[in-house]
Amino acid sequence: MAFEGLSEKLNNVFKKLKSHGRLTENDVKEAMREVRLALLEADVSYKVVKDFVAKVTEKAVGEEVLSSLTPAQQVIKIVNDELVALMGNDNARLNEASKPPTIIMMCGLQGSGKTTHSAKLAKMLKDDGHRPMLAACDIYRPAAIQQLQVVGEKAGVKVFEMGQIDPVIIAKQAVRYAKDYGHDYVILDTAGRLHIDTELMEELQNIRTATEPNEIMLVVDAMTGQDAVNVAKAFDDALGIDSVLMSKLDSDTRGGAALSVLAVTGKPIKFVGTGEKLDNFELFHPSRMASRILGMGDVLSLIERAETVIDKKDAEKLTKKITSEGFDMNDLLDQLKQIRKMGSLKSIVSMLPGGDKIPEDALDERYSYRLEAMILSMTPAERAKPSIINPQRKRRIAAGSGTKVEDVNRLLKQFAEMQKLMKRFTPKNGKKNKAMMRQARRAFAGMNFDNPNNPPAKKK
Repeated sequence: MAFEGLSEKLNNVFKKLKSHGRLTENDVKEAMREVRLALLEADVSYKVVKDFVAKVTEKAVGEEVLSSLTPAQQVIKIVNDELVALMGNDNARLNEASKPPTIIMMCGLQGSGKTTHSAKLAKMLKDDGHRPMLAACDIYRPAAIQQLQVVGEKAGVKVFEMGQIDPVIIAKQAVRYAKDYGHDYVILDTAGRLHIDTELMEELQNIRTATEPNEIMLVVDAMTGQDAVNVAKAFDDALGIDSVLMSKLDSDTRGGAALSVLAVTGKPIKFVGTGEKLDNFELFHPSRMASRILGMGDVLSLIERAETVIDKKDAEKLTKKITSEGFDMNDLLDQLKQIRKMGSLKSIVSMLPGGDKIPEDALDERYSYRLEAMILSMTPAERAKPSIINPQRKRRIAAGSGTKVEDVNRLLKQFAEMQKLMKRFTPKNGKKNKAMMRQARRAFAGMNFDNPNNPPAKKK
């Protein structure tokens, strides 16, 4: 995940500050030198780093901070506030037309993920109750139109195309079609190039003039580091972009571009791509990103992700089963599948406070599949009533799932503990019970189900 290196280095700096107890001005300045180096190594623009460190230092060496009871915490808060300001204090939203359709013009270089992320944006809008439409305006790249049709079909969104004719005509006709058929958003997937050239910019300017888009969104690849910032500046100078969509933020990238874009171009990052699937797409929240960089987690985004993948009816059905003590292995299997929809275990844990401190070898992505294999190796009667599973049945389940009898015993023990927990949820508790159920559903979204490399703590 992006920012891993930066997050680790900043946490080491703050750990040293906390060990001092009382801080002096020299302590703060020494810490800021290390912060400066960490930001530069994360590929943040030199000018941005210089201004950032100067602002933090000015606030951190004040008498109010140094004389406080928790000076290190005060410095961390200042760094957090400045990180948020660096990426944009407000959560930016799309510019909408006063009268539909809202026209969004997507632009960017080839390889940035423009076509895929056009479909991701369309799917997000569709899930929010809108009727978006994609328009294939890239007539140059081989199979670009076909790719948009494929991802558009996966997103469940209409794709407008007219073959390989003038892109300006395609864009104009797409807007007219949207008005005639009631689509409230038109997303124009324009052509990219391997590099910025005059011909590309002229075509984009002509499309802009013909359609008067409400939002010109530039898609940049987070893996390209400061090149992404340079591309953003070049597109803004030539075209006048409104926002940035940063793709591949889940990759092993230093993440400096995300911290530099707003300061260099004055244009906010509005969305980020966090994976290959169409659901791996999020609104960009500067405050949440700053929290993740400083190792404080991002629980709000985790909850939102859970709410998007967990069906409301399924959640209500599960609630009824729990309160009636009817929770069985079939329900556990459903929960395992729901959790996997939220993304990789690593990405989920990274959103939890202190999740960055959990070693990677303790996060076995395959473990949930082994649990699923064991449950699927059970008969319907065994899944409904695991207490009937005797030693002979355990050996059969282990053989059928390619696991060991010890693994089956561990699963059964965990399930028994879970059932004990479920018995606390009774209809007698009223409002308290409902509150506990909400907590339980959220807990299901983040459960690791006892990774064998990271066994649960024993009860006291």
